[in-house]
Amino acid sequence: MNLISLDIRMLRSLISVVETGSITETARRLGRTQPAITLQLQRLEELTGKAIFIHEGRRLFLTSEGETVLKFARSILGLHDELLSQLASPDIEGHVILGTPDLYAAFMLPSILKIFRKAFPRVQVELNCSLSTPLVGCVKRGEVDIALVTRMNDFTGGQVVRQEQLIWMTGEQSTAHNESPIPLALLPPGNIYRDHAIERLEAARLRWRIACISDSVGGLQAAAFAGIAVTVLGRSALVRNMRELGVKEGLPPLPKVDLLLYKAPGATSKAAGALHEYLAHYLNLEDELLLATELPLAPDTEVRAASGQAGPKLDPRPCSFERGGDPQDQTLVEPRRNNLKSDRQPAVVKPAGNGRGRQSGQIYRPRERRPT
Repeated sequence: MNLISLDIRMLRSLISVVETGSITETARRLGRTQPAITLQLQRLEELTGKAIFIHEGRRLFLTSEGETVLKFARSILGLHDELLSQLASPDIEGHVILGTPDLYAAFMLPSILKIFRKAFPRVQVELNCSLSTPLVGCVKRGEVDIALVTRMNDFTGGQVVRQEQLIWMTGEQSTAHNESPIPLALLPPGNIYRDHAIERLEAARLRWRIACISDSVGGLQAAAFAGIAVTVLGRSALVRNMRELGVKEGLPPLPKVDLLLYKAPGATSKAAGALHEYLAHYLNLEDELLLATELPLAPDTEVRAASGQAGPKLDPRPCSFERGGDPQDQTLVEPRRNNLKSDRQPAVVKPAGNGRGRQSGQIYRPRERRPT
């Protein structure tokens, strides 16, 4: 008999999608992208050889086989988490200060901290949300025990635990990207998200202006939601009522950034060591499904149970999801892994002079090209 191995993360995604009724919310809770969650569900169907969902437009209905898988998934996951709790050291206690930008605190860390809390219930984690540059200073001075930050050009030390793809995003109905100059909502000067945005626009000879400056991701999202600006964030921050912009909308591609994990020299307690190990492990998981982060997805797919409803046999071809409502919306195809191109390379970033320090409302006009 052929034995297969089901990834715990697939089962956790299945349970979360059914409980929340939303792929978008599941991606936010588990710190994954929406396409990654979709491909996890597709991979689960491939491994089991059964159709777990029926796809009807924007809705997903559990098949009878899907309900069986869900029932066992809950049991397996419950035993899995209970085992980790039993093997953890309940006698470890203490207070740990974790510093990170609010972007990662909101969209990447909740699921990890939830697992850590179950394993180490007597460890108190104090979350300190700030920008990456001041946090590195804090951890080196011992004011913060552990810091998860975005690598800036002048950072030294730290452990690379993950990469985050930067994307342009704006409100779902916004047309801000069509304005000239393009209104931008950016972090303050000195942040690499801001640097990459300005450098890429200048390299593409696109006019831009600062419409919003905010230390927090909430301020940037507010400007994008309102339709008054385009912002640059990690793809993990792409939430409902926001949409990604790219080459089709006339904007240049953006690179990935490194996430660094720091530990203060004086953070020698078992509690700090345990949290550092958990973050390093879970953030550094080699998830092959993250290869799909550049694929389109209908993010607000609804999930409903349909007890006793037989599903179709699993189609080896790409599975399609349809956007509902607007007849102009096109069918979005979710390729399997072997449909993905392996030759995608991040674009090289070239310096853009002193363009980072422009103030709010100032307009950039492309310089004339010099003859070569």
